[in-house]
Amino acid sequence: MKPAHYVNGVFSTTEATFPLLSPVDGSQVGVVPEASRDVVDAAVRAARAALDGPWGRTSVEERCAFLRRIADGIEARFDEFVAAEVADTGKPRDLAATVDIPRAIGNFRAYADLSYGRPERAYPTTVPGWSGSGQALNYTVRRPLGVVAIISPWNLPLLLLTWKVAPALAAGNAVVAKPSEETPSTATLLAEVIGEAGLPDGAFNLVHGHGAGAAGEYLTSHPGVDAIAFTGASATGAAIMRNAAEHVTPVSFELGGKNPALVFADADLAEAVEGTVRSSFTHSGQICLCTERVYVQRPVFDEFVRALAERARALTDYGPMISAEHRDKVLSYYRLAVEEGATVLAGGGVPTFGDARDGGFYVEPTVLTGLPQSARTVREEIFGPVCHVAPFDDEDEAIGLANDSPYGLAATVWTTDLSRAHRVAPRVEAGIVWVNCWNLRDLRTPFGGVKASGIGREGGEYSLDFFSEPVNVCVKI
Repeated sequence: MKPAHYVNGVFSTTEATFPLLSPVDGSQVGVVPEASRDVVDAAVRAARAALDGPWGRTSVEERCAFLRRIADGIEARFDEFVAAEVADTGKPRDLAATVDIPRAIGNFRAYADLSYGRPERAYPTTVPGWSGSGQALNYTVRRPLGVVAIISPWNLPLLLLTWKVAPALAAGNAVVAKPSEETPSTATLLAEVIGEAGLPDGAFNLVHGHGAGAAGEYLTSHPGVDAIAFTGASATGAAIMRNAAEHVTPVSFELGGKNPALVFADADLAEAVEGTVRSSFTHSGQICLCTERVYVQRPVFDEFVRALAERARALTDYGPMISAEHRDKVLSYYRLAVEEGATVLAGGGVPTFGDARDGGFYVEPTVLTGLPQSARTVREEIFGPVCHVAPFDDEDEAIGLANDSPYGLAATVWTTDLSRAHRVAPRVEAGIVWVNCWNLRDLRTPFGGVKASGIGREGGEYSLDFFSEPVNVCVKI
């Protein structure tokens, strides 16, 4: 299906459009409609009407049934979703088929399960001196926030969109979603599946377009929006927060990262190398959780760096950067690293394939070393297939290096010393710390970052808490 807006149950396009390019070979593969301020306003009004109408009267059980039907609908069109995700992002098909689309299905099913029968609290209260029994019952109910704006990024388009849409709908909100302008296709397919699942018109709306001065800004500054959930770059999050501040709109942000890995001398070195290959180069480093800073204890530093560089040079099945602009950004950091004095142990340039991919947006998986902690390449998020490796001597130094960053999203610790793992993990300033693994996720656990990496937590009860408002009811007995 071609990218289209979905407002109040109807697909539409607009006269203003922009080209959709393939990251694999740079060719134009379609056009995307650019939502005007009027289209965004219509979507917000449709969402409000749905809350005032049939959608606002649905029970938790009914909403959970809708979520399960959406999951079934994605599953029934699995190959279509995979093809659309691969076409938009250029990522390997295996990655989309084993991670992106299954997780999207899992998001809807997980929140259907979590929402059904979710308990609330009640408190019998006794107040001496009251007339009558002197007793009351306080209990909590939750109501939806209202119209929720959801802005999702291009790196994991369907996964991260559904990660927010599923709990927002489960909690009874009406949604206006805007995917990245780079990756509109699976969002449009999702709208089609949601329509087929029978959600009342306006419960889910989709608008396409750019961010600043366009659909994204129109949506996040709209006075009819009651909450904003965003995943993307920290700078964009700051701009959204400025828009939200005018109306004191609640926000949930999952932002950037410059994630560290700590490799101790007692680690299983082969496992640590393979784990770092995954954490640095999966989806060509275009995952907010990817490792860009690797700190290795000095006795095993040379061996680790040598093995990691060998594995990076051997990588062949990797995808492109999402756009020419992003490729150029990553390459500018490769050049900056050399200017700052880095030693390039692997990669550092643009690969040559001898086929249509040479017109695409590829960069080489890259391993750097030799930079000081103050270097821009070590401190700024690159969001590409690159990591810098530096030595450390002891545990305290490793933790200090890991925490010396404006970001705090994720970290990985490689050690066979269980006591060390339990000592180090809580001291690392990050929202999630993996020990001897990477990106092993349980959808019930809190997910998010500290410092410039975000505000709030998503996942399980944490998402449901954000997307709903607790109301205390006090009944005098």
